[in-house]
Amino acid sequence: MAWSWRYEGANGEPVDGPAESFGSQADAESWIGQTWRELAASGVTSVALVEDDRVEYRMSLLPVAE
Repeated sequence: MAWSWRYEGANGEPVDGPAESFGSQADAESWIGQTWRELAASGVTSVALVEDDRVEYRMSLLPVAE
C-alpha cells in the first residue's frame, strides 16, 4: 500500500506539488507536518491523503479564522 498527498487550490482544483510516496500513513502525516507551510505559501490550500486510489481524508492548510 502506497500513501501520497493530493494537492488542491482555492477552488478545489488540482495543483502541482511534490510527488512523494510513503510506506505508511504515519510517514505521510509526519512529512505534511514538516512541509505544510511551504505548500501553503506556493498556493496549496488543502490536501487529501490518498492510499492507492482511496482518499483517507482531506484537510485545509489555511489558518483557522479567529
